[in-house]
Amino acid sequence: MSMNLVTLLYLVASICFIQALKGLSNPKMARRGNAFGMIGMTIAALTTLALIFELRKLSNGNFSGLGLILAGLVVGGGIGAYVARKVEMTKMPELVAAMHSLIGLAAVCIAVAAVAEPAAFGIVAAGQPLPPGNRIELFIGTFVGAITFSGSVIAFGKLSGKYKFRLFQGAPVVFKGQHMVNLALAIAMLGFGGAFFVSQSWTPFVIMTAIAFVLGVLIIIPIGGADMPVVVSMLNSYSGWAAAGIGFSLNNPMLIIAGSLVGSSGAILSYIMCKAMNRSFFNVILGGFGAQAGAGAAAGEQQQRPVKSGSPDDAAFLMSNAESLVIVPGYGLAVARAQHALKELTDKLVEKGVSVRYAIHPVAGRMPGHMNVLLAEAEVPYDQVLEMDEINGEFGQTDVVLVLGANDVVNPAAKNDPQSPIAGMPILEAYKAKTIIVNKRSMAAGYAGLDNELFYLDKTMMVFGDAKKVVEEMVKAAA
Repeated sequence: MSMNLVTLLYLVASICFIQALKGLSNPKMARRGNAFGMIGMTIAALTTLALIFELRKLSNGNFSGLGLILAGLVVGGGIGAYVARKVEMTKMPELVAAMHSLIGLAAVCIAVAAVAEPAAFGIVAAGQPLPPGNRIELFIGTFVGAITFSGSVIAFGKLSGKYKFRLFQGAPVVFKGQHMVNLALAIAMLGFGGAFFVSQSWTPFVIMTAIAFVLGVLIIIPIGGADMPVVVSMLNSYSGWAAAGIGFSLNNPMLIIAGSLVGSSGAILSYIMCKAMNRSFFNVILGGFGAQAGAGAAAGEQQQRPVKSGSPDDAAFLMSNAESLVIVPGYGLAVARAQHALKELTDKLVEKGVSVRYAIHPVAGRMPGHMNVLLAEAEVPYDQVLEMDEINGEFGQTDVVLVLGANDVVNPAAKNDPQSPIAGMPILEAYKAKTIIVNKRSMAAGYAGLDNELFYLDKTMMVFGDAKKVVEEMVKAAA
């Protein structure tokens, strides 16, 4: 295989990746975007395998390493396919965090191999030292990959909520002088990286890598649960930059392009989400918002105030007699797997002449686009699903708002309480509607740990219970 053909195939794969990102920016084109992504990755992987085969054939004809690569592809691909088929939609954020951790670990492993045997990667001739440029690239790729791996493991634990280990709890983990410790470790990591650049010695390289693993943990543990969607997006960006850094070292344009696309798109998405939360990106990374949210949780748990409650039948009556209905889905909807029952309910209401729309907050759920995917799975028409900026101006003219499992994204404290940890965060202005129906399992605080004034308004009716069971009862009552 000629290098010109390799370059051409890599170019085609890169175009497919760009088209994939373009398609994924629009729900109507998401399937096409996924198809482009799979085609591009297939072309890139097969081209790389063919290139490895050709290089082995031209050098010594030893294909034992190629067999290990193929075995790894079969085993890894099989595990990935099994997990993808079995994973529940509510577990998708944890799966994404786990995938990011593997990308970071892969970057570290490749960097270690390149430092140990640079000639095997064609970086230098046998016995020659690494060029200065490659040392910098390996240094950057290694520490970014290590931070991505350990940080993603902590994010996985926080998103899962299954583990009792304190570092995996949703609440922020903070201690005195935390930021100074992080700063000291970062400076030490860079210092040992500089020592590796000068000496190409294993000792500073290993110490630098170990510090990066520790730093990844310390960066994520002070971040509270409310910021986890941003963390997932941020780690996605890190994994891309790690891959791009290793791509420079291996002189692999496909890794550089794909890594840069992932890194830049993840960074842009993180910025958009921070803007949607009215937070500084660096403040979120440093755990400032997370620490405040933890304080808010303690305050929210102490409050016990009366609320107006009703039955699913009451809610169905209000919605059936409304002219307009806006539904605000949240993570509780995903946990209960209530999206299909909700689609059945809205179909019945539309038949009765009710105008039904869905309002999606940019950080609803536990990862970007979580609610959009759930609704698409239930075949909710795309034209009924509106983003926050599109729907906020219409809440004042809406008869009924149905909030299903959402909390922080409809909390009026963001607008009314300058002392609130979420003060200034753009919210879905459900409180402006004429009637508000809120479904929750209990009055427990949301992911940010804050009490929600929306629940105590005179025009709000709480309907307690599992979202799927409650919606199914609404369906029966609306028949």
